[in-house]
Amino acid sequence: MLSERIEGKWIDCFAEVFTRCGVQAGDAVAVLSETQSRQINVQLAELALLRIGARPFHLVLPSPRLSAPAPVRSTGASDALQRLQPVVAALAASTLVADLTVEGLLHSVELPDILKGGARLLMISNEHPEALERLMPDPALEPRVKLAMRWLKEAKAMHVTSRAGTDLRVSLAGARVSGVWGYSSRPGSVTHWPGGLCLAFPAAGSVNGTLVMAPGDVNLTFKRYLVDAVRLTIENDYVTAIEGNGADADMMRGYFAAWGDREAYAVSHVGWGMNPAARWDAMTFYDRRDFNGTELRAFAGNFLYSTGANEVAGRHTLGHFDLPVRHCTITLDGRVVVDQGALQEALR
Repeated sequence: MLSERIEGKWIDCFAEVFTRCGVQAGDAVAVLSETQSRQINVQLAELALLRIGARPFHLVLPSPRLSAPAPVRSTGASDALQRLQPVVAALAASTLVADLTVEGLLHSVELPDILKGGARLLMISNEHPEALERLMPDPALEPRVKLAMRWLKEAKAMHVTSRAGTDLRVSLAGARVSGVWGYSSRPGSVTHWPGGLCLAFPAAGSVNGTLVMAPGDVNLTFKRYLVDAVRLTIENDYVTAIEGNGADADMMRGYFAAWGDREAYAVSHVGWGMNPAARWDAMTFYDRRDFNGTELRAFAGNFLYSTGANEVAGRHTLGHFDLPVRHCTITLDGRVVVDQGALQEALR
């Protein structure tokens, strides 16, 4: 296990990211955390903001009692705020919210009210600071992610194939496209560190086909590299069959079923990783408590398939899988953007 102590180099990293997010001396910055947050990152955020000359203040919420039938992981939908309006108002009045909740506010119900006044939000993933240091935002990534987002917005359809047997078609009509590169200074925006993703949240009834996860692909919700292949059949957004021998398929069946909620089987978002600094093998270097897994969502060329909540399709559930899949070919209206796991053209 890595030691968790304040290091000057990590204060430097946090200060650099806050500066890239446009934080200036005198800015009021909310450091949002909960009682189960990784405290070293909360402390590093405060010290870095003070170094810049900003005026940080802490909002600390009790981590709420678990209401779900299974552990909630990798949702990006923290329920720590519990719709507490004085807290929402304080966050909305800030220049920037440094989000250090365990799950993050990306899909939280309070986020629109926080952003509508112009506050911007930086989700700092619940990683050990070493991973954050290694994955400092690279300004060269920003134009590439923006280009990928433009291609995704202009496309009508995504087709994903692999030698393992994946054959998945996604209609992009009505989809909401997003992308992150690790920082943002635009009022009302959301980003996360580590970054390097391009995603689409499809409209209802847009996804059909087969997704085959091969050994070595990743179930991030379980923080596990697959040992055996798992084959998912997807019909009008919903996983209708989970085929495979061994523990990987069994555990997926069990976690899906635990929610007692059909929406847990539906697609949340699809997209691909774009960060060349992110490593597929990163999970092997960290104890589980030191690792949240945002890096494996972002490693360059992976196809990221996620199930669970999708606001565009009007679906809400706490059940969520993030499934980075290697060696896929992704096309947009016939344009190859990822070829067998390698980024193509100007996206590299």
